[in-house]
Amino acid sequence: MPAHPPVVERLIELLQRLPGIGPKTAQRLAFFVLKQPAPAVRELAEALLDVKARVLHCGRCFNITDADPCRICADPGRDPGLLCVVEEPNDLGAMERTGEYRGRYHVLLGALSPLDGIGPDELKVRELLARVEADGVREVILATNPNVEGDATALYLSKLLRPLGVRITRIARGLPVGGDLEYADEVTLSRALEGRREM
Repeated sequence: MPAHPPVVERLIELLQRLPGIGPKTAQRLAFFVLKQPAPAVRELAEALLDVKARVLHCGRCFNITDADPCRICADPGRDPGLLCVVEEPNDLGAMERTGEYRGRYHVLLGALSPLDGIGPDELKVRELLARVEADGVREVILATNPNVEGDATALYLSKLLRPLGVRITRIARGLPVGGDLEYADEVTLSRALEGRREM
């Protein structure tokens, strides 16, 4: 027999579906929600519904946005000849926090992972190649995560991009192997960006 009412058990179960949330953390979060006044809980629920209803992917770079094109793609101060390729929108956010990069981005929405059924067709690879050809890009910075999937993705993309005649660089290994960009600090990311190399 469950220790809590079914509605609480359901909330705990749903919270466990979030990444990095185990049973104990889910239970703590559920009981935190129960202690909050109804307006605070309503505000949280509305924020969740609002973000799902209003946030979309930019039709150009595939970053998350509430306007298409996103503010980065629409910024005339950005260098259109410099394109940084990242796996996920949170990686783009990490790169932006460095304050070092003034080009544009392309978000793949994942990395190659055959074991998980993620091949080139599941990523925004065709769109990347079309952008490089159409936009006069002179350098593509491959800023995929420094792990097996990220390295495989960078190698695959470099082979596809090489015939297009653009400079192809990879961010330097100032990042821990097996780490994710979103968890790196700004100084480490800045050094990794400065130390990028030809592929």
